[in-house]
Amino acid sequence: MQKIIHCDCDCFYASVEMRDDPSLRGRPLAIGGASSRRGVIATCNYEARAYGVHSALPTAIAVQRCPDLILMPPNMAKYKAVAMQVREIFERYSDCIEPLSLDEAYLDVSESPHFQGSASRIAEAIRHEVKTEVGIGISAGVAPNKFLAKIASDWQKPDGLTVIRPDQVAAFIRDLPVSKIHGVGKVMAAKMSALGIESCEQLQAWSELALVERFGRFGRQLYGYARGEDQRQVKPERRRKSLSVERTFAADVVPGAEADAALVQLIEELQKRLGQVTGLPIVGAFVKMKSREFRITTVDRRLPQGLDTACYAPLMQEAWARLESPVRLMGVGVRFAEEDEASQLSLF
Repeated sequence: MQKIIHCDCDCFYASVEMRDDPSLRGRPLAIGGASSRRGVIATCNYEARAYGVHSALPTAIAVQRCPDLILMPPNMAKYKAVAMQVREIFERYSDCIEPLSLDEAYLDVSESPHFQGSASRIAEAIRHEVKTEVGIGISAGVAPNKFLAKIASDWQKPDGLTVIRPDQVAAFIRDLPVSKIHGVGKVMAAKMSALGIESCEQLQAWSELALVERFGRFGRQLYGYARGEDQRQVKPERRRKSLSVERTFAADVVPGAEADAALVQLIEELQKRLGQVTGLPIVGAFVKMKSREFRITTVDRRLPQGLDTACYAPLMQEAWARLESPVRLMGVGVRFAEEDEASQLSLF
């Protein structure tokens, strides 16, 4: 039986800033770009969330909802340094760590000798050491698999610990809203609701075949998740799937010279970043655009012969045709081969 811990720092960027400046505590704080530059919120503390502020929200709207909002630009160098401190604490208890981002990770402690193998005591020790040594809060979930551990870490946020023992899985999953399942967004949740599916217990009434027919490949995962099952292993080395750069404009952009110049700059920045990545075969390219109405479209193209930057202009034209609107954001990126695909490419 696996023993998985999912650790997630509470409002990470904001927590680091409040740690360094205690006068910010208890006041609504957000980290993000300025509203004058069409910025968005990266993260915010719980005082700001009480006003309806959340990550990915345009800063202009965030300030409208919370006029007293304290807005700070991100300091990525500092956050990365803090993340390394947290990672060092994880490594005291497991060498099987799968980072998901700077502020969260899975740990497989199935074979850990610490605390006589008690995953819950290891999680509590990690939380205590992060708080005392790093000075920020972290929530943790302990469960027999990754799916349940991630849900558990969010169950009692902030600064919480939730443990789901194997003998508790059936009861826990029965009443779990399907909206808590990773990958079930608002649109899919609404579709499920229209089908009379609100909880995992109701989802269990559907056969795997019916779920696949209704929701595609994700239906197979839904069948397992509805029963608290997840066969995924914690992978210490996560292969990068894509790399992209994007730009948010101070004023909406329409097709023409400004958009063409922005595309050239984005491609140049992408090539610089690709220079820092080695050994990953490129198999696709894409353009991302966000309209002034916040509609997003992404246009992809397979690249069997590797990256040719000339592909981005027609991709951008197709994106314009889809949106039929001025845009506030443009981005370009590449997709890398999956591990099995990369091994095939190396043979030929």
